[in-house]
Parts: sequence; C-alpha cells; structure tokens
Amino acid sequence: MASLRDIRRRIASVQNTRKITKAMEMVAAAKLRRNQSRIEALRPYAADMIEMMVDLATYSGETRQFALMQERAEINTVAVVAMTGDRGLAGAFNANVVRKALEIERGLRGEGAETRVIAVGRKGIGTLTFRGCRLERTWQGLSDRPAYSDAKEIANYLIDLYMSGEVDRVRLVYNHFTSPIEQTLLDDVVLPVPREAVTDEARSPGPVTYLFEPEADVILDSLLPAYVEIAVYRSLLESSASEQGARMTAMRNASDSAEEMLESLTLALNRARQAAITQEILEVVAGAEALG
Repeated sequence: MASLRDIRRRIASVQNTRKITKAMEMVAAAKLRRNQSRIEALRPYAADMIEMMVDLATYSGETRQFALMQERAEINTVAVVAMTGDRGLAGAFNANVVRKALEIERGLRGEGAETRVIAVGRKGIGTLTFRGCRLERTWQGLSDRPAYSDAKEIANYLIDLYMSGEVDRVRLVYNHFTSPIEQTLLDDVVLPVPREAVTDEARSPGPVTYLFEPEADVILDSLLPAYVEIAVYRSLLESSASEQGARMTAMRNASDSAEEMLESLTLALNRARQAAITQEILEVVAGAEALG
C-alpha cells in the first residue's frame, strides 16, 4: 500500500495537471470562437463565388476548354495534401489526417499511380517523415491563425504542379469543422476543379439576363484560380477550428479524468490515514498493557 507521503505527492501532481488542462481548455475555447467566426464569415463568400461561377458557366462555352478543369485521360501522378496542426494534445485530430493520407497514398500506389505528398502542419510533417514518407513540400506555423496569403501561396504551388503536368490530380485531406465536439475527415479533389463547382444541371441557359464585360469565358477563366485559393483557405480555416475543438474536448476529458483520479486518491488517502491512526492506537494500547 502506498504511503501517505506518496499519495499526497500524487494528489498534488494531479491537481497541477488539472490546472494546466483547464487553462488549455479555456485557451482552446477562445481560439475556437475566433476561428469559428472566420469560417462563418467565409462560407457565404465561397457560396456566392460558386453561384457566380455557375452563372458564368451557363453563358460560356464548353467548360472543358479551361485548363484548370481539364480531366487528364490517365491519372499517373496525384498530389496528396495532408493538413494537420502544429501542436498536439488534440486527441486523434492529427493522427486521423496522417492515417488517411497514408491510406490514400498506399491505395494510389497499389493502382500504379505515383504520389506527391505535401504536408501542412508541424505534427503531420514530423509523423509522415518518421513513417518514411518523402515530402514534396511542407508548410508549418499556419494552423493557429491561417491567413489568406498562406492559402494563396499553397494554391499557387498546387496550380503550378497541375499546369506543368507534374501531377494529374490534387487531393486535400483535412478535418471539416462540424461542431466543437465533432470534426469530419474529408478528402476533397481541388484540381482539376470539379465540374459540379461551376455547373448546375437543374439550370437551363434560357434568355441572357447578364451582360458580361469582358466575355463570360474570360471572367470564368480568371475566377478558377481564385476558386482554388478559396478552397485551400477554407480547408485551412476548417482544419484550424477543428483542431481547437478537438483540443478543447481532449483537455475537458483530461480534466474530468483528473477529477475522478483525485476522488480516488482522496479516498485512498483517507483510508491510509485511518489505517495509520488505527495502527498508532493499537501500538499505544499494546504498550500500555505491557507496562501494566
């Protein structure tokens, strides 16, 4: 049985840990509110952009003429972008992304395609490198507060890979923010730009209601890179909010576990104290009997 000193030390250690987890939970909650507001502000903009692209595609020519929408006849090389966080203590948030990215990579290699793995986030970079995965390009330091300039840099790199023919498809693996306690792992194809992003089968061209200057084709062609940038930026924001939500949940669970452990240790301390008192009383009685 542990001594009173050992139990008291463990209680003090658990109390200190609980203070840390409580503080981290509060910090994660504050960052989550900030990132969630940024996502809510971006979603209407992204929806309006897609609606505008649908309008332009309705009055433009065949969408296959646009370079960023051209499906390759054969998929020989695929770029897999894994978006993780820069820090841990977020439950399975980072592990799920890495596991999914490796699963996709193995599946593509099994089909005979080559892969280019790109990692965003320090945890993903470290884990993928440890697993022996060769990384084509990495970014870190973005998960806490991603900026549009960061997304634009990543998007331009991916567009260059696609336009140069080095890759035939680009897939983003990230956590989509659903709620503070729920994150959904997604695998989105951003290049070539999906046809459903700029087409609406339910809409018929009908009479022209817009006058475009320059032509609709020119405007749509210039909007496609912006669509990729928005898609990358949205995935960064979704991943950032998901990370804070996962960390807040993990720290709350850790705090709850610390509470349960403190209750158990306090009970053990009381039992040990009672046992020590009983032992002392027995020793006093035995000593008195020996003297008497």
